[in-house]
Amino acid sequence: MSPNASARFDVVVIGAGIAGIYALYRLRELGLRVRAFEEADGVGGTWYWNGYPGCRFDIQSREYSYSFSRELLEEWDWSELYTAQPENERYCNFVVDKLDLRRDIQLGTRVTSLTWDGGRSHWTVGLADGTSTTAQFVVGAIGDFSREYVPSYPGFDDYQGVWAHTSRWPREGIELEGKRVGVIGTGSTGVQVIQEVAKIASQLVVFQRTATYCLPLRNRPIGPAEMRQIKDGYAELFKFCLEHNTLSIPTDPRSAYDLTKEERLAYYERIWQGDPPLDILGLWDEAWDPGPINDELSEFLKGKIREQVDDAIIAEKLVPNDHGFGAKRPVAEEGYYAAFNRNNVELVDLKADPIERFTATGIKTRDHESELDVVVFATGFDIVTGPLSAIEIRGEGGRTLREHFADGFRSHLHIMFAGFPNFYLPSPAVTGNFVRAIEPLIDWIGEMICYVQRAGATQIVPTNEAEESWTQFGLKQVTENPFFTKSKYVGANIPGKPFVPTNMVFEPEGKFRARRAEIAAGGYREFAMG
Repeated sequence: MSPNASARFDVVVIGAGIAGIYALYRLRELGLRVRAFEEADGVGGTWYWNGYPGCRFDIQSREYSYSFSRELLEEWDWSELYTAQPENERYCNFVVDKLDLRRDIQLGTRVTSLTWDGGRSHWTVGLADGTSTTAQFVVGAIGDFSREYVPSYPGFDDYQGVWAHTSRWPREGIELEGKRVGVIGTGSTGVQVIQEVAKIASQLVVFQRTATYCLPLRNRPIGPAEMRQIKDGYAELFKFCLEHNTLSIPTDPRSAYDLTKEERLAYYERIWQGDPPLDILGLWDEAWDPGPINDELSEFLKGKIREQVDDAIIAEKLVPNDHGFGAKRPVAEEGYYAAFNRNNVELVDLKADPIERFTATGIKTRDHESELDVVVFATGFDIVTGPLSAIEIRGEGGRTLREHFADGFRSHLHIMFAGFPNFYLPSPAVTGNFVRAIEPLIDWIGEMICYVQRAGATQIVPTNEAEESWTQFGLKQVTENPFFTKSKYVGANIPGKPFVPTNMVFEPEGKFRARRAEIAAGGYREFAMG
């Protein structure tokens, strides 16, 4: 290899979450000088910050395991099908310590700026404490969902109670037992919070922006014998995931129209009741596209919501009426709908009764006023461009990445940006299992870095033409699919954010891996090296 001698490190990794941990390991194994900077005081990323009540996997824990080390797989036991945040954070620490990664991670260190030096072909990495370092390459493992979104409400500064966003939950926790609590948002995080807080709060007011489709999680403990079976089956599991879009959910090869309506309804019911190995996510392609089958499935799920809620008026408010199943991320629940049968839980439909302002003691909607000791914002994220724009990233000619995103997210492969050499965003941008997609992606990034150095070059950057082609490919996919008009994946949850896909690749994970492999085999023709 011919590393850039003017840079202190070959690679700086920003973040020590799931992606950052693996990037540090893989790049170090390739013989590169690597340093990871992590803003938090501990590793884990999402599983460090998101300590809110009810936080847990909604993908089976066994599938969230790193696959690259048989030793790690043998030594770690998962306690449940879907483990909770404390166990997930412990897993991240276990991996870091087992692989001796901690010596190359600098905790409590926020990266504030990246400045490209074209003459020396390296990045100057500015840190919050005023110091800096340099690296030939930067892997921005900052997390697509690491920049929280808190809506701007009139009077918010007047509020005298406690408030927090779920993604920045205080490590010391928040006292919720016996308190009057308001939760704004009913996406996947809001559902997890609501079903837990309902059990302990004296009063819980749920401020629903958009009703969602929730599926039963059906969590349970994993015993020693089952864990042994899981370990023995890891190789087959990971192979299946790589071949089937990162999840170990068998997909039905038939067309929906191979069955009668009565047969389809019976099939939905079996899945709902948890008949293994079936899963709604493995249904026919027609179930995921706007049309009669999606309408049929959506009506089935709406009926299940109504069955679980005693009050018919509240039930109708909890039924999604502006989108079909799959238009938004499916949510897993363990008592969410049952929570609305409790006397201490109130539902406020913000479409009919919007928030007007915060007061010193709570929240005033058009028709109600709620006195609240604690307000929890489960209001989602400014995904991808939010966390990237939080760092002052200046590429060629001093142009910032914020300026690059002025008309919406632009990238090549959701990984690199024209005008920003040697900078990688390891964003798998797939629906499904993040870990199964992130490992091969970071492997590919490592291979590219080594290719550049073996070639005696010092930098690589996507061409403007390649970036434009990829961006238009994504735009075409979302404009042709009306499902995405309300999706966070195109920025629809952030007022004023351009309608451009920021966290979606729009092709199966296997095909995306093949695309990357073809690019590498062809000598990275869509990139310019120098």
